[in-house]
Amino acid sequence: MILEHALLHVRPGREAAFEAAMQQARPLISASPGFLGIEVRPASEKAGLYLLLVRWDSIADHRDGFRRSDRYRQWRILLHDFYDPMPDIAYFGEPL
Repeated sequence: MILEHALLHVRPGREAAFEAAMQQARPLISASPGFLGIEVRPASEKAGLYLLLVRWDSIADHRDGFRRSDRYRQWRILLHDFYDPMPDIAYFGEPL
């Protein structure tokens, strides 16, 4: 199992719209082969900051599967205008 991690910096004042868009986007990612689960958590002490955690069977399921799919193009349309800057993605392996 691989854990995808990203910090999402949402433009000020757009948090509620982002959260609604994320609810619309969830079915797009959850329909992807190798998808195991998603969590999106707002920061407790910093408005507009969200932690995205997605569990995948493999990096390829995310990078070569979801990101090259029509579902990802729809995901981008729904979500990417909210971010400033665009998030960096990192992958993490099994716990030690």
